[in-house]
Amino acid sequence: MKRSVFGLVVALSLTACKEEPRGQMEPIPRPPGMKDAPPPAEAPAAAAAAEPPVDPSKVVLRWKLAKGASTAYRLDLERTSAAPASSAEPETPAKGAKGKGKAAAKPAPAAPPVAPLPDAVTYALELTDSGDYRLRVTPVGSDANVDVGTLSERGFVLDGLQGATRNIATLVLELPRDPVGPNDTWSLGTQLILTDELGTQFQPGQPERRNRVKLVSLTPVEGGEQVATLEYDISETLAGKVRAKDAPPTSPARAAEEDAEAASENPKSKPPSDADASAEVTITGRGEFLVKAGQWRSWEGTLTTVTKGRFPTAALQVPTGGLKLRLSSAKAAPTPTAQPEQ
Repeated sequence: MKRSVFGLVVALSLTACKEEPRGQMEPIPRPPGMKDAPPPAEAPAAAAAAEPPVDPSKVVLRWKLAKGASTAYRLDLERTSAAPASSAEPETPAKGAKGKGKAAAKPAPAAPPVAPLPDAVTYALELTDSGDYRLRVTPVGSDANVDVGTLSERGFVLDGLQGATRNIATLVLELPRDPVGPNDTWSLGTQLILTDELGTQFQPGQPERRNRVKLVSLTPVEGGEQVATLEYDISETLAGKVRAKDAPPTSPARAAEEDAEAASENPKSKPPSDADASAEVTITGRGEFLVKAGQWRSWEGTLTTVTKGRFPTAALQVPTGGLKLRLSSAKAAPTPTAQPEQ
């Protein structure tokens, strides 16, 4: 009897030691006939399969280049209106600058000469061995003045080009980032007016910008090719005031003397006021891009820049005047190679 009681006490003690902690949740048994859940490695694949398919009405526009080969275009730039002559008002003489012995205002320094615009340039797009897209911009007839830049696969300028060279290349080479279909719109990475280059004498107002490229249509042609027709509508306007400035006097005493003389000659004379100035850039264009081949079939556009008053021309990142642009296929010049050291 004592052994039976002792064995019962030991059994109860072992059972108490193995008791599960309170609050622990136990898995619910799976109903009969229900399939097991996929292992964790297969879950992402199942989620990807559940995503909606790509819209068949949209296409991805990309440059398609082969390593070791170049795709080249010639861009003709035809002047439709001359660059406007500087409309800067002549510096007015300092007060009392009339007559002999009176200090006259110094003329404003002449603006630095602007490099002549080439009649045509060649764009050579290359895919390097490292997989980078490179662009060589060469003025026709001047192989020595070559600008080299790097692009993304869709033609976005990454590095190496500046000013008008960069903006015009962006205009004819940059493609949309996302898939697009008829009536879809997007913008380009153009920088037509740089406010950082306005200078301290110019007080700008609020700029007005419009930057829109639209896929008008997708048209099937022979060989399973599609033609994407694009229309360009880009503009930027900036107006402001140019601060008036007088020629600095030679000395405080001389300044007081000139003010007295000016007041005696014309008591109603007023100091010069700020002058209005503005710039407006307008770009329109239309192009046909071959989706499968990854290249232009045609591209034409116009670029017009009009300035009024003494607008700081250094802020303009496009040529002034009117231009007609036309892109056509061309043969790329061979890539220059480094000369061996002597």
